[in-house]
Amino acid sequence: MTLLHPPFDAATGNARPMHSGFGNHVATEAVPGALPVGRNSPQKVPYGLYAEQLSGTAFTAPRTHNLRSWLYRMRPAAMHPSFTPYDGAVLLRSAPFVEVPPSPNRLRWDPLPQPETACDFVDGLVTYAGNGDVARSEGIGIHLYHANRSMERRAFFSADGELLIVPEAGTIELLSEMGRFTVEPQQVAVVPRGVRFRVLLCGDMARGYVCENYGAPFRLPDLGPIGANGLANPRDFETPSAWFEDDDFPWLLIQKFQGGLWQTSLSHSPFDVVAWHGNLAPYRYDLRRFNTINTVSFDHPDPSIFTVLTSPSDTPGTANCDFVIFPPRWMVGEDTFRPPWFHRNVMSEFMGLIHGVYDAKAGGFQPGGASLHNCMNGHGPDQDTYAAAIKADLAPVKIKDTMAFMFESRHVIRPTRWAVETPVMQMDYDAVWSGFNKAEIV
Repeated sequence: MTLLHPPFDAATGNARPMHSGFGNHVATEAVPGALPVGRNSPQKVPYGLYAEQLSGTAFTAPRTHNLRSWLYRMRPAAMHPSFTPYDGAVLLRSAPFVEVPPSPNRLRWDPLPQPETACDFVDGLVTYAGNGDVARSEGIGIHLYHANRSMERRAFFSADGELLIVPEAGTIELLSEMGRFTVEPQQVAVVPRGVRFRVLLCGDMARGYVCENYGAPFRLPDLGPIGANGLANPRDFETPSAWFEDDDFPWLLIQKFQGGLWQTSLSHSPFDVVAWHGNLAPYRYDLRRFNTINTVSFDHPDPSIFTVLTSPSDTPGTANCDFVIFPPRWMVGEDTFRPPWFHRNVMSEFMGLIHGVYDAKAGGFQPGGASLHNCMNGHGPDQDTYAAAIKADLAPVKIKDTMAFMFESRHVIRPTRWAVETPVMQMDYDAVWSGFNKAEIV
């Protein structure tokens, strides 16, 4: 028998709201009285549930950074046979990335085509690039997913890092141990390291990007001189209410561990958490709520003003990974070249496009596509964008109908063998910078 207990209020029949706020301590129960009061691990948990702590940081991490939740479930998560190797997701890779030498070349890819056979979120993961080392808990893996079916009686989790999921096409529903919610293009979701989940398609297909963060968990960036408000506001992050699935049929549980994929069988649904409390849980954020900061005089600030989330490193101000977006915004700078300028950067940049056109490229960069500009290698606007920008009337103009993003990292981002050999890589990408005239010095 399968009984679903979605997040509805039994008294009113209304959907329970998502909990507002980034990193808040949430207390939620799908059945009244299931959540112990006044203690985490009582001798007897209500309804005979099992208490389990899920720790996202070391026990002794500073209070301001400590992440943990207490789960009250129908069966212990430890109740499963041994894991064995899983042979699906054949294009999923993990750090260290050593299949091919790191490349200084600017790289760009067309969107992934739809799978030719039935393929869910897990088996549809394709790794483009990454850096660091999962064994040292540093760096990132950058994947794209393309799926044409839901995960049926299959659950997944990564023991290597948290997953930042960025849909580009197709709304998906994330069903996790700690709640369920939909994520549409121009929204993002973060699933913490170790949290079990599955992905259901709300349409015929889904495609998007995934940043697997091996390092410190994503947090909101400090605002410094900006002050108390702006960028991604904490109130706009949403955490789901508890729900559970009472299901006594076979399930497959897949995990990613130290770069390898492993599977085990369960005699029941892994989504049997009836109540939980804590500050470690999946969450959702709508990128359209981002409060963009920009110039009101001249020049335009560094792209760090577009940072949504950051994973800090051991070097202050230098991120393991920044998640940066380029949303709709007003451009008003006087006597200013308004598109992103030419630059060479100590950080390495992997870009994707969710919607519309990116203002630094006149063509060739498509929604679902990607680009990689590595440490200290020059990049910037293409020739057509540059030519239009230096002739433009500098009246205020709003950049509309766009949403690009960047995973920016302190470490060189190394592509996989698949990424440099796939037919979707644009072999002529360097040509976008080939048409610039020499400056004439009189």
